[in-house]
Amino acid sequence: MPPIQRVNVDFAAGMLKELDDAARELNISRQAVIKSLLRQALDQQLRARNAR
Repeated sequence: MPPIQRVNVDFAAGMLKELDDAARELNISRQAVIKSLLRQALDQQLRARNAR
């Protein structure tokens, strides 16, 4: 597994509330929600690219 790199990302207050709501609903951390949603989006983009 490659080393982990820490990054900073700025979010609008409304988006943070949505992320926190999702985290609470799923009983996971905000960071886990962000990673999961980002992974899904990247996988979807890859599938779309490969379908062309």
